[in-house]
Amino acid sequence: MAENPCTLLEAIKYFADPDVSHQTLVELRWPNGVCCPTCGRIDVRFIASRRLWECKEKHPKKQFSARVGTLFEDSPLGLGIWFAAIWQIANCKNGISSYEFARAAGITQKSAWFVLHRVRRAMEAGSIELDGTIEADETYLGGAAKNMHQRSKRRKETFGPTAGKQMVVGILRRKTGKRPSKVKATHVPDTKKATLQRAVRETAAPGSTLYTDNNAAYDGLASEYQHDVINHALEFVRGAVHTNGIENFWSLFKRTVKGTYISVEPAHLQAYLAEQSFRFNERTDDDFGRFRKVLGSIFGKRLTYKELTDLEKTASA
Repeated sequence: MAENPCTLLEAIKYFADPDVSHQTLVELRWPNGVCCPTCGRIDVRFIASRRLWECKEKHPKKQFSARVGTLFEDSPLGLGIWFAAIWQIANCKNGISSYEFARAAGITQKSAWFVLHRVRRAMEAGSIELDGTIEADETYLGGAAKNMHQRSKRRKETFGPTAGKQMVVGILRRKTGKRPSKVKATHVPDTKKATLQRAVRETAAPGSTLYTDNNAAYDGLASEYQHDVINHALEFVRGAVHTNGIENFWSLFKRTVKGTYISVEPAHLQAYLAEQSFRFNERTDDDFGRFRKVLGSIFGKRLTYKELTDLEKTASA
């Protein structure tokens, strides 16, 4: 196939050839030529039978592959499976469950879960600054006490509409001209004034126009932003003052969690937020463009199974 694949079926056929998938990874990692990841030397020898390079400098790990230092390092799975996972999670609007991908790829659910979480690591945007017209809002995630079993410990400890739930805050920049709207969502420990205002200051550029609901936690931001408030008990839109953009993102995210992932561990909630934020922020691109952006972000982001599962142990401790 001379042109880039446009559909999942075309991508699977295209990257089924190990040489094609390997060359795609090499070109993304070393656009200016292969160099040793240990010493940076460029006059390396390629061992075609093993798809490895060997550095002429004498040092440990003189033989290396294109996978070294990436999310794929030490994985026994072929690049074809990895590329299929990236394509699906980057382009399926409501995500893809590990059980579904395990059946489609012919691997175990445990392996599929690990693969998808490593792809989510590549989707993390890091720190960004948004300017212009900004919307900020928080939401709560978790089961309602009325739906829990009568003898459930969580039911007995859960009181009020937000008790026992996880809190997330979102900052959205509205579309202006040719700039599409963009969002950053963060899992936070609470919705206290200091926490929410810190999240706004870390993302929204000073002097921006800021719209929030009438949550008292946002009081005091008027000295740094052009802050206006909408009271949802009385109205949802007053001219340009509303938070409909960020609430639309919450509806997309909750549909993904409730419909596809069903139950999300608090320790991994930020990873799922990164996944949904990536698809939202890159929605104007095509399927191959989103795939290539995720694939281009796998370098220097290795994640081991121990690190991933230790997050759950730390959160429950």
